[in-house]
Amino acid sequence: MSNTQKIRSTTVLGLIRNGKAVLGADGQVTVGQTVMKHQSRKIRHMYHGNVLVGFAGSAADAFTLSEKFESKLEEFRGNFERAAVELAREWRTDKYLHRLEALLAVLNKDKALIISGSGDVIEPDDGIVAIGSGGSYALAAARMLVKHSDLDARDIVEEALKTAAEICIYTNSNIVIEELDQHD
Repeated sequence: MSNTQKIRSTTVLGLIRNGKAVLGADGQVTVGQTVMKHQSRKIRHMYHGNVLVGFAGSAADAFTLSEKFESKLEEFRGNFERAAVELAREWRTDKYLHRLEALLAVLNKDKALIISGSGDVIEPDDGIVAIGSGGSYALAAARMLVKHSDLDARDIVEEALKTAAEICIYTNSNIVIEELDQHD
């Protein structure tokens, strides 16, 4: 694989609705113009099952960053926002981490955030996070389903990811969905 070939891997979508935090992702990993994997897992439970993390971008970079986020969660005893801010700060300023190319979508029972390498920690107004090559398609579909349906969070994530898979060539319909319940 040449250095000019980009690894395109993903659509990740998450939201919080009616007491449920849900994060889903497709399973496709694409290198250049070749689908290399159909059933990749891009979502992890963290911090005693209280946090969901999804990633997009270079897989090795994303794993490194998700491990760093997990260590920040441990360091700050589960303080979700502080862990996100500290990871973003370190990611932006550390000579090694700064070169990593990935995004993280993270949810706990109360908040949904996107963490980027430029130091951004973004909390969308509507509580819907979407990253990856098909993220904008899934985001648009999810917003319309939230606005115009009574579907639960899991069904919205599933339907929106299916919509993205129909449009984005870097997204497939091998969907994995994980959820947190506020009442757990």
